[in-house]
Amino acid sequence: MEAYAHSGRRTVLRKALPAVVAAGIGVAGFAGPAHGSEPGPAAATGVRQAAGTDVRQTPAANGRQAAAAADFPTWGTRWVVHAGPDLNSPAVGMLNKSAAGRDRITADYQVDTGHQVCEGSACSTYMAHLTGPVTGFLTVVAVDIPQDRLPGIPVQGGGGHPQPGGSRQEMLNRAATWLTADNGAQVPYSQTKVWKDGYRQDCSGYASMALGLPTPGTNTVDLATNRGITRPISLGELKPGDLLIDASGDNNNRHVVIFEKWNNDAHSSYTAYEQRGGHGTDHRTLTYGLPGGDAEFTPYRPVMFDD
Repeated sequence: MEAYAHSGRRTVLRKALPAVVAAGIGVAGFAGPAHGSEPGPAAATGVRQAAGTDVRQTPAANGRQAAAAADFPTWGTRWVVHAGPDLNSPAVGMLNKSAAGRDRITADYQVDTGHQVCEGSACSTYMAHLTGPVTGFLTVVAVDIPQDRLPGIPVQGGGGHPQPGGSRQEMLNRAATWLTADNGAQVPYSQTKVWKDGYRQDCSGYASMALGLPTPGTNTVDLATNRGITRPISLGELKPGDLLIDASGDNNNRHVVIFEKWNNDAHSSYTAYEQRGGHGTDHRTLTYGLPGGDAEFTPYRPVMFDD
C-alpha cells in the first residue's frame, strides 16, 4: 500500500474545497489539525497567494526557465515519499507519520506515471516532485485538493515519452530515446547543458534520466555510493538495466554505462547504452569491468528493481 489514511475525510474535502478556495481561505485552516556537478537549489524571488497555496517563482538556471514551486496541505497519515516517480522506487521519507494532515509539502513539478493510485474515492495517476519537507516523489492523492493533479504546477515527461519508473525494459526504452532525440540524431554530450527533458547531457545525467531520478540528474559518485539508488553486485549477476560505474578520479574520467545484454556465453563482452564525450548517446559493445577491460568499473544494481 502507498499509504494508510482515512479516506472518508478526503471524500468530504474534495466536495467542499472549491468554495473554500474561491474564498481564498487556506486549506490547512479549514481542515483543522491535521560525470558532472549538480546545480544547487534556486532561491525564491517572490511569493503570491493562489487558491490557498504559496507559489514561489524561481529564477532561470543554465538558460532554462525554472519551474514554479507551490505549497500544499496533505491529509491522512503515513504517506510514503519515493526516490523516483514510481511507487516501487525506494522510500526516502514519510509524511504525517504521527498525525493526520500534519505536514505541508512544496512541489515544483509533477509526473503523469500512467499508473493510478486510489484512496477511498480519490484517485490520481500523478506523482509530485517535492522539494520539502522531504525531497522525492509523492502521489497527488496525498495532497488535500479536489483535483487529481496539482493546480498551477508544470507536468514533466508527458507527450507520449516513456515515463520514469517501471520495469527494466522500460528503463532501457528510456535510454534508447536519446539515440534519436536530436531530430533523429543522438543527444550531444555536455557536462553543463541540460536536454529538453531537463536532464544533464553527461553520462550520469543520462543514467539518471533512464532511472527516472529527479532532474537534472545526480552525479557518478552518487550513483555508485547512494544505497537509495544502487547496490553493488557481481559481474555474474548483471541483468538488463544494471549499471557499470567508474566512480574514481575526477569528472573528466568518471563514467557510467547501462548494461543491456551479454554478447556471448563466455561473457567476454556486452552491449550497453552510454553518454560519452566527443560523441553523445551511444549503443555499442563494451568490455568495461571485464577481465582484460577497464578494471575501474564495478557493477551495480538499481534498487528500484528489487531483485
